[in-house]
Amino acid sequence: MSAPDARLNLPEEDQIFRLLRQLDLAPEASQRATAQAIGVSLGHLNALLRAVTEAGFVKVGDRAGPDRRQRFAYVLTPTGAAEKARLTDRFLARKLAEYDALHAELTGTTSGLRPLTHRTNIVQNNLAPIPELYVSYDSAQKLKHDAGNLLSWDLTARQVCDLELLMNGGFYPLKGFLTEADYDGVVENMRTADGTLWPIPITLDVNQAFADKVEPGTDIALRDAEGVILAILSVTDKWVPNKAREAEKVFGADDLAHPAVNYLHNVAGPVYLGGPITGIQQPVHYDFKARRDTPNELRAFFRKVGWNKVVAFQTRNPLHRAHQELTFRAAREAQANLLIHPVVGMTKPGDVDHFTRVRCYEAVLDKYPASTTSMSLLNLAMRMAGPREAVWHGIIRKNHGCTHFIVGRDHAGPGKNSQGKDFYGPYDAQELFQKHQAEIGIEMVDFKHMVYVQEKAQYYPANEVPEGTTVLDISGTELRRRLREGLEIPEWFSFPEVVTQLRRTSPPRDKQGFTVFFTGLSGSGKSTIANALMVKLMEMGGRPVTLLDGDVVRKHLSSELGFSKEHRDINIKRIGYVASEITKNGGIAICAPIAPYTATRRAVREMIEAYGAFIEVHVATSVEECERRDRKGLYKLAREGKIKEFTGISDPYEVPENPELRVETENVDVDNCAHQVILKLESMGLIKA
Repeated sequence: MSAPDARLNLPEEDQIFRLLRQLDLAPEASQRATAQAIGVSLGHLNALLRAVTEAGFVKVGDRAGPDRRQRFAYVLTPTGAAEKARLTDRFLARKLAEYDALHAELTGTTSGLRPLTHRTNIVQNNLAPIPELYVSYDSAQKLKHDAGNLLSWDLTARQVCDLELLMNGGFYPLKGFLTEADYDGVVENMRTADGTLWPIPITLDVNQAFADKVEPGTDIALRDAEGVILAILSVTDKWVPNKAREAEKVFGADDLAHPAVNYLHNVAGPVYLGGPITGIQQPVHYDFKARRDTPNELRAFFRKVGWNKVVAFQTRNPLHRAHQELTFRAAREAQANLLIHPVVGMTKPGDVDHFTRVRCYEAVLDKYPASTTSMSLLNLAMRMAGPREAVWHGIIRKNHGCTHFIVGRDHAGPGKNSQGKDFYGPYDAQELFQKHQAEIGIEMVDFKHMVYVQEKAQYYPANEVPEGTTVLDISGTELRRRLREGLEIPEWFSFPEVVTQLRRTSPPRDKQGFTVFFTGLSGSGKSTIANALMVKLMEMGGRPVTLLDGDVVRKHLSSELGFSKEHRDINIKRIGYVASEITKNGGIAICAPIAPYTATRRAVREMIEAYGAFIEVHVATSVEECERRDRKGLYKLAREGKIKEFTGISDPYEVPENPELRVETENVDVDNCAHQVILKLESMGLIKA
C-alpha cells in the first residue's frame, strides 16, 4: 500500500509543495502569513488546506500560540512529511532541468550536471547539503505528543543504527525502510524497484505478535531501548521474507557460520515492515560526542577547510603500522585529504569493542598530519557482506562527502564458512566496486595486503615485495595470542600507544574472566560436575567464581517462565547475560543448564565472547543412562505424557558439533570429569598449571 492516491486529484503540485514546506517551517503561523509566504489568496489557501487535509497530509489541531483570532494550527502528518520529501525531489529535478536549459542557451553547452530523473538519484556535489528525513523542531514536538496514541516498536541495537543513518542522510537516497518491491529488487540484483543501486536490505524486522497488530496504512512510533521516540514509520508494506533466499543472494551462502546469516535466521524477527520514515530526533550517544558527525556536518567541515577531494578509510580494527602506511599511500595516490572513518555501531562478534578501538585511534592520530587528516565515527551496523558491503560502504561514504574510498583485501569479510574456506575471494570486493564505481559516484583506491620487509625496514603491498627479501607479518589471530599470553608485540607491527590500550582491555588470559558452559540432558551430571569444578577453582583462588545452575536460575531469575521453546530460550539468554557480566568484570561463571538448542547456545557464546573466553562442555551422557539415574522420576512422567516438551523424549536435544570439551560420564567419577575441565582451562591459558 502506497501513500494516499488522493494526491492525484490535488491542485498544481508546486503549490502543494510550497504549502507543505511552509506548514512544516511554521505550523502555527496565521493563515494570512501562510498565504503571503506561498503567494496565494486566502480563499485559495483554504482550498489547498482542505485538499491536503483530505489527502491525509496535514492534521488540524488546536492553536497553542498567543493569537486568539485563529483557532486552528496545521501540522504535517508522517504521510505528509513523506509527500513533502517526494515533492521536494520533483521540484529540484525540474529546477535543475531549467538551469541546464538556460546554461545551454547562454553558453552553447550543457551544465554537465546529471539530471535528477527520479527521487533516488545520487547527490552530485560532495560539499552540498544532503537531504535528511527530520521534520522541523515545532513539527517534531507535535508529533511527539501525537505519538502517545500510536502503536510503538522498541528498536533493536541494529535497527537504531539503521534508523539513524536513514534519518541523517547516510543511507540516501532511501526515504525509509524498504518496501517489499524494493526489498525483492535489492536481494535479487542490488537495485530498488526504480532501478537505484542499493546492495544491502534495510528492513524493519518485527516479531509475529507485533506484526499481527499492524496493517499497511498504520503509523507506528519507533523508540529506542529506553522508550524515547526517534521517528514515525508510515507502514506501506508487511510481508514474510524468504530468508534462505536473502542469505544466498546477499551473503553468498545460507551458512550459519556467517554472522549475518545467523542473525537473519536466529535473531531477526520473521516479519518485515516497510515504508517512509518521519524523523523526530536522532539517537542519543553519550560516548565520543565530539567525534560523531552526520553527513551534513562532515560536508560542512569539508567546505570550511576547503577539502575538495577526500579519501575515506573504513575500519573496524585498531590501527597498526600497516594501516598507517596504507592510508598514507592512498592519500598520496588520490592526491586527497584523509578521513579515518571507523565503524562504532555493530561489527563482527568477537571484535575489539569500539571504546578500546577509539582510544587506539586517538592515541595515534597525532602521527598523521593534522592539516590533511581528520577522524569521524560512523554508527553503522555492519553485515560483513564482503563485495556487496564494499559497494554499500562506498555509497555511505559518498553521502558523507567523500570523493575516494579505500577498498582493501577481503573488505568486510566474515572469515571462514562451515567448510573452513573463506566466504569471499580476497579481491572480490574490489572487482564488484570497480564495476559500479561510476554509478556510486566515488573513486576506489584499491590496495593489496600490506607486509613488512625486514631488509627495507618498511611496508610494501604483498605483490610489490622485492625479490629475495624477508617478509614479516602478524595475523589477527597471532596478535590476539600475544596479547593473551603477555608476549612482546614488535614496534614494526604496531605503535606502543596502541599496544598499551589493547593490553588494558586484553590482559593475559590467566587474569581475564571466562565462562564454562555445561550443556547436556537432564540427569547427565552437569550440575554435579559444575559443583566439583567450582570447588576446585575456588581452592586455587585469584578470581571470584559463580555457579549458575539451571534449577537455581529457574527459581531466582525465571520463576515466571514455563518450558516452551520460547521460554527455554529466554531462560538460557538470561543465564548468558549474567555470565557475560561476570566475565566482563574478571570473574569466572560456571553455567549448567540443559540448553538444548544450537542457536541459543551460539547467542550466549557471542554475548560472552565480547568480554572473555567461552568454554562449552558437552556432558555426553546417553538418554538411557540419564533415564536410569532419574532420581526425580521426570523421565517416567515424560514417557507417560504427563510432562510435555521434555528434552530427549518429546523435545529434541541438538548435540553440540564442536564444543571445546566433550565429557563422558558413564563409568567415570565426578572428580575425573571436573579434572578434565581443569586440564582444558590450563591448556587454554585461562588458569596457571
